[in-house]
Amino acid sequence: MKEKNKIALVTGGSRGLGRNMAISLAKKGIDVVLTYNSNREAADATVAAIQALRQQAVAFQLDTSNVALFDDFVKQVTDYLQEQTGSSNIDFLINNAGTGLYALAADTTEPQLDAMMNIHYKGAFFLTQKLLPFINDGGGIINISSGLARFTIPGSSVYASMKAAVEVLTRYLAKELGGRKIRVNVVAPGAIETDFGGGRTRDNKEINAQIAGVTALGRVGLPDDIGGVVAFLCTDDARWITGQRIEASGGQSL
Repeated sequence: MKEKNKIALVTGGSRGLGRNMAISLAKKGIDVVLTYNSNREAADATVAAIQALRQQAVAFQLDTSNVALFDDFVKQVTDYLQEQTGSSNIDFLINNAGTGLYALAADTTEPQLDAMMNIHYKGAFFLTQKLLPFINDGGGIINISSGLARFTIPGSSVYASMKAAVEVLTRYLAKELGGRKIRVNVVAPGAIETDFGGGRTRDNKEINAQIAGVTALGRVGLPDDIGGVVAFLCTDDARWITGQRIEASGGQSL
């Protein structure tokens, strides 16, 4: 009997880095459940790309900043999986969904800070908590952080602070879930050419050149530089890695 495919849930998996992660997971033979916030067309395109690789994929709408939606979302996903696979469980959770904020600390408003907290920390925390009963023992959780939690670029204080909190949470989860052999790690991308933050790294030539100039490998990152790292952490080759921060930045601001 053919062994059942592993299943990964990727939040924010319709576009940018999340899309690349989802497709990279599929290339490893892992089926994918992805979430999208508002762009159903992009989500459907990502599902189609995964299905073209002969892996199963499905997209569900979710605003990951709204904890009140999580119970219904988890029921929707687990009911679907039970019907399709005979089990309501997943193997991997990738907390990727997020938005950017570029504002000096002196200019940041309380609503801006609350929005960053809700999507990057509170949302990731409670979605993980809600899904813990449905993550198979021996599975994994990957939280997406940022190089900005290590190096400093003015204007990113709130965003980076939330990512730093996620990195600490990751170590605690790794310890608390070790008894279930669930591995918990952080992947911290450097600057990447996507539409994140309005595409400023991709589209602003001055910003792009400045980042490339302080990066050891001499260029700005691409989505393909990140998805494979996440996919690797969902394979047996990474079975002895937990509680770790893996920065994929090309050596930015060393």
